[in-house]
Amino acid sequence: MSARRWMLGLERAWDAARLRRAGSRVPADFRIKSYGGHGSAEGVVVRGRVVDDPPPSEAAEGEGLGAAVRRTIGHFVTDELPGVPLRITVGDAAVETVTDDEGYFVVRLRPDPEALEAPWTRGAVEMAGEYRGLVGDYRAPVEIRVPAGDAQFGVISDIDDTILETGVQRVWRMVRQTLTGSALTRTPFPGAPELYRDLAAGVNPVFYISSSPWNLHAFLDAFVRHRDFPRGPLLLRDLLGGADGRESKTGRIDEVLALHPGLRFVLLGDSGEHDPETYADTVRRHPGRILAVYIREVRLDPHDGRVERVWSTMGDEVPLVLVADSEAVRRHATGLGLL
Repeated sequence: MSARRWMLGLERAWDAARLRRAGSRVPADFRIKSYGGHGSAEGVVVRGRVVDDPPPSEAAEGEGLGAAVRRTIGHFVTDELPGVPLRITVGDAAVETVTDDEGYFVVRLRPDPEALEAPWTRGAVEMAGEYRGLVGDYRAPVEIRVPAGDAQFGVISDIDDTILETGVQRVWRMVRQTLTGSALTRTPFPGAPELYRDLAAGVNPVFYISSSPWNLHAFLDAFVRHRDFPRGPLLLRDLLGGADGRESKTGRIDEVLALHPGLRFVLLGDSGEHDPETYADTVRRHPGRILAVYIREVRLDPHDGRVERVWSTMGDEVPLVLVADSEAVRRHATGLGLL
């Protein structure tokens, strides 16, 4: 049995024991966490989670190490609520659903396109019935990214080691930074916020698609805002990936391309994990939709040949560029007329 399957089984056993202990207890800190959504005339996708946890604290300038560690641990030690009845409303469309075993929900809606306002449309998710004796008006706002008609292209970007210095290939360093850092102390790569703002040009949508877990959504959203990156949907995954692979990065990219068929895209990632393979596959499966692919070089061994082998099978229709820094992306993108 693989380590991932073993961890997934352990997580399910823990969840089952937790639910048995909770029984029918009324949730003390019922909270709907909206992960936002995106869409167009093709439809809208909205995601979120329901938990029985108090809201996490916000990072503060000069806070101690202990406060940062407690906040990060709190993101992962969650009391998720399965089977919660919910109603999601966007424009003139509404749909009802229930949360899954991990407390997550994802819905698709088809509101009247006239009801979708660019760049952001507001919707709502609310409890749609009694849950473990809990009744009342429990709701959370939802922000839907809707590209304007004058958008020239879209941007799909990884996060870890693409805009945020993480060191994924140095596991213990990554764990230490994740535990002890905050949205105020973690640093972007030099020039990255400015580059992304120029690519967005105030109108082009940016989608952040990452293998980071949904547990870090609040932290990553705060990081994007604090470092002045263009706001955009954060499409992450379940901590252990889910048994059916529904949280795959490829699936998220396909979803974005399907819901925004009028846009071509620029892809940005890094060489540390699987972005080269994922993006090359995207280029093959979506001919004509990708304008350029930029991969930030972060490998411990830049000469291992992995990226080069992946790209050696690709044609030259789409530029596939391995870059050292944000300035290299800027130069190349300028030459393509993207900036």
